Amino acid sequence: VTINYRHGLPVITLMLPTRSERCQFTVKPALTTVGAFLQDVQREDKGIERAEVFTTDGSKVSDATLMEVLLMNDFKLVINNTTYSVSPPVKEKLSSEHATEMDDIKSLVHRLFVALHLEDHQIRKERELLQKLDHLKEELLPLEQMKARIMDSADAKTSRLLWIGLALMSTQGGALAWLTWWVYSWDIMEPVTYFITYGSAMAFYAYFVLTKQDYIYTDAKDRQFLHYFYRKSKKQHFNVERYNKLKEDLAKAEESLRRLRQPLHLRLPIEEINDKD
Repeated sequence: VTINYRHGLPVITLMLPTRSERCQFTVKPALTTVGAFLQDVQREDKGIERAEVFTTDGSKVSDATLMEVLLMNDFKLVINNTTYSVSPPVKEKLSSEHATEMDDIKSLVHRLFVALHLEDHQIRKERELLQKLDHLKEELLPLEQMKARIMDSADAKTSRLLWIGLALMSTQGGALAWLTWWVYSWDIMEPVTYFITYGSAMAFYAYFVLTKQDYIYTDAKDRQFLHYFYRKSKKQHFNVERYNKLKEDLAKAEESLRRLRQPLHLRLPIEEINDKD
């Protein structure tokens, strides 16, 4: 196995075992991997069942390793049961000025590639996100309708309970007034009102012990609403967890679409937008 440089590219010459002829393989060190090179060798000679690369100390070289890295040191090429020791020639080092020019050219090529392919990638990604949004909205539509019906029912029951509470308090006040002024006197009714007040305080304290919340009318109303909502959801077989998961996925997809469209309008690469965020 020999390696020579031709027009700046390494040319690997080796003997094909089945065909008994020498074959040359020109590789691009910065792009070709070891796995791709071995596949080219096996594709050229169908009789090759095993093709692997090892370092001089016997460690196997990964197929993902670039040929540029492999050609920096000596290595062993194993084809079937034959092992070849390969010593790549020392490539002339570039001057610092020439190396800087090469880095600039590579950077320019990369920027051109991004400019030419980024918009296509963004359009394709936008199309995928729009399809995902349509699919999520289709799944959410029947759930939203069912949720709206359940919420209306729970809200009606909660409002009815509040009006019942007001009616009971009004009845209690009227009964105490009637007993005070028409049946008994204030001297008799005063202890009764005291124990009614004390009993109400005990009821509010019991509410705090059970719920770990102060008895605030708005919080109590919301708590009762959720109680009716979940009980009705269970009867109607409304999956609250699935609904919440779909809403989260929809919000994430909309946010991804918004962030994707922003650089399209500004004509800026996505990575610049991410850096600003």
